[in-house]
Amino acid sequence: MERSTMLSGIHVPLITPFTVDGEVALESLEELANELLAEGAAGLVALGTTAEVATLSADEKASVVEVAARVCREHGAPLTIGAGNNDTLASARELTALEAVPEAVAALTVVPYFTRPSEAGVIVHFTALAAVSPVPLVIYHIPYRTGQELGAGTLRRLGELPGVCGVKYAAGGITGATVELMADLPDGFSVMAGDDIFLSPLLAMGAHGGILASAHLATGAFDRLVKTWHAGDAAAAGALGHRLARLSAALFAEPNPTVLKGVLHAQGRIPSADVRLPLLPAAPESIEGALRALDELAR
Repeated sequence: MERSTMLSGIHVPLITPFTVDGEVALESLEELANELLAEGAAGLVALGTTAEVATLSADEKASVVEVAARVCREHGAPLTIGAGNNDTLASARELTALEAVPEAVAALTVVPYFTRPSEAGVIVHFTALAAVSPVPLVIYHIPYRTGQELGAGTLRRLGELPGVCGVKYAAGGITGATVELMADLPDGFSVMAGDDIFLSPLLAMGAHGGILASAHLATGAFDRLVKTWHAGDAAAAGALGHRLARLSAALFAEPNPTVLKGVLHAQGRIPSADVRLPLLPAAPESIEGALRALDELAR
């Protein structure tokens, strides 16, 4: 597989399932990854926020990547790997290590958090990373986690950098900056929705797809939504988008991926609903609400 791509369609940021003893359930992860690609996911993302990556050891991360890479290789599907933080030099080391993962076609790299550099500093940060990364970068723009709001002009400049192929756009809503960005995208720059409930309106504005935790469930319906918008059938896409947004809202009633894991466990797809501290398992009523939303979607 070539080590560059313009992302499109639905890419699922894999959860990390745990056994009842707290170990990473690698067999369940592999089964889940195979199911998602068989059901219509265009690709997978390993070591994203949904994976509870901050709580995984280096050995656990390596095992997760090994499983995801094997599944993507078998399906001929693209693999994106989360790599990078708010330390430019450390991020560069993480990214260069991806040379050892030939299945990786892109790296999901977060806008520097906590440090909160200027927008000029963000541009220099990603310029340095793109220069050393063996795979193109997908900028992870999520200001409600990073504390760093980037304007459309800055995102556009990042998108014009050699070695940057897209953005996971999770700005917390559709704003004037969203409209400005979508009106003039750099060539070859993919916009992937990152806020699950805003997938449909962002697709209506011209987004290429989404990187969505919700798509662990109803994967085929999320794939159909992307294809319906891209085919120009606004009426059908709008109706399906509203239904999927209700599912996503239920899944995010508590911090991600707690409700999602509760649903997957209730379905028998993972061995436990456990998450690692400081996350707490979702309340039963939140899980029940998401199961109802999933049942309503199927009707």
